[in-house]
Order: sequence, then structure tokens, then C-alpha cells
Amino acid sequence: MIDSFLRRHLDGPLDRCARALDRPAITPDRITAAGLVLGLGSALAAGLQFWWLALVLWIVSRIADGLDGPLARRRSTTGGAGGFFDITADFVVYGTTVVGVAVGASAAYDAPWWPFLLVLLAYYINGTAFLAFSSIAERTGRTIDDGRSLSFLGGLAEGAETIAVHCLWLLLPGISWQIAVIWAAVVAVSSTQRIIAGYRALS
Repeated sequence: MIDSFLRRHLDGPLDRCARALDRPAITPDRITAAGLVLGLGSALAAGLQFWWLALVLWIVSRIADGLDGPLARRRSTTGGAGGFFDITADFVVYGTTVVGVAVGASAAYDAPWWPFLLVLLAYYINGTAFLAFSSIAERTGRTIDDGRSLSFLGGLAEGAETIAVHCLWLLLPGISWQIAVIWAAVVAVSSTQRIIAGYRALS
């Protein structure tokens, strides 16, 4: 919901960071890989109930995810294999983090699993909608170019909200399953928005 606003304000700082990182040994794919490893580490730490460590790893992982794109644009290597790797890594990190929080909260607070399963279902539907739209929009010449590798449809739940909710889970693991119920509903609404908007855009 606020991704466009944040992108306008964060593009400058991220570009400056990318310029500082622009060295031969540092590539966009390596930054993506670092974000993936850090995200998986966050999920593992959450599963082991090291909540603060999980939070730090999660935040650093998402910072890395914000830097690979600007560096790729500096080198004119956006899209293609790098874009594929980036979105795949994001899906892996988001999914495993949900599982990690579910495992940790279940063990520490006897939290039920079903709210986290609802979140994963909502993520699945949401991801299907925007990936299908991006593929068909590319083929039919109706792409949405905002500098990213894929055509993204806006919605109630976007990247910034997802990062914030995952942080909230790690800050308040004792009520993470209640947060998950609300979040699953929000992502479901966002999925519906994307399905309707995508259908209309491609009609």
C-alpha cells in the first residue's frame, strides 16, 4: 500500500549505498544470495526462539533485498536471471520465515499452527496473481514499468507491510498467531484486489 511512497523516498539513499558497494567482487546476485542466507538464518533463529537474533537477521536480509536492484540498475543488468533469482529468493525467505515463527511460537507459547497456514495460503494466492499478471502482461505488451524486473500490481499488502508484520511477529512472538490471523485476512484482501485489477488491466 505504501511501497510507491517509500520507493520515491528511498531510491536516493539506496542508490548511494549501491554506488558505495559497486566493486567488482560485489555483484547483485551475490547480494541477493546474502539476503537469502540471512533470511533463512532468521527463520532458523525464530524456530529456535532466538527472537532478537531473528529480528536482526530479518532486517539485514531485507536491506540486502533492497540493494541488489539499485546495483543491478547501475550496471544495466536488471531483469533476466538476476530478476528471477531475486523474486525466487523473496518467496523462499517469506515462506520459511512464516514457518520459523510458527515453529518457535508453537514451542514457546503453544500457539496454533492454523493461522500461519492461512498466511501461507494467502501468500500463495497473492503470489500466483501477480506472477501470472506479470507473465501475461509481458506477452501482451501491457507491462507496468516501475524499475523492477516484474510488473507489480499494487494492493493493500505489499513489501513494506510484509516486512513490518514479520518484524512484529519477532518482536511479539507471544501473540504472533493472533497477528497472523489478521495478516492472513489483509493479504487475502490484497489478493482479491490484484486478481480484479489484473483481470481488468488485461481485458
